[in-house]
Amino acid sequence: MTVHLPPVLDRYFAAQNVHDIEAMVACFAPNAAVRDEGRDIIGTQAVRIWKMETSDKYRIAAEPIACRREDDYTVVTVKVSGSFPGSPANLTYRFGLSADGLIGTLEVR
Repeated sequence: MTVHLPPVLDRYFAAQNVHDIEAMVACFAPNAAVRDEGRDIIGTQAVRIWKMETSDKYRIAAEPIACRREDDYTVVTVKVSGSFPGSPANLTYRFGLSADGLIGTLEVR
């Protein structure tokens, strides 16, 4: 089954799966805010550091398996596999897109 995502999210997950940090960061607005593993990550420099850390630590592969709109958010269920306990696991990525179509907010649960 094909999951239809906004173009920026297609680019984000493609970059995630080849561990291309700069391509992932390019998907985020300059003042993006991310919430992951109990941490708040603000701005593209912090996003870059976060993606470098998580890529090195978990080496994840992310397969979007469902997508829905929820108010102003795009909510994507993602099958995530990598070097972490319980892999693979389905996680929820809640994206808020900025006016220019980039990722403005992301919450991973």
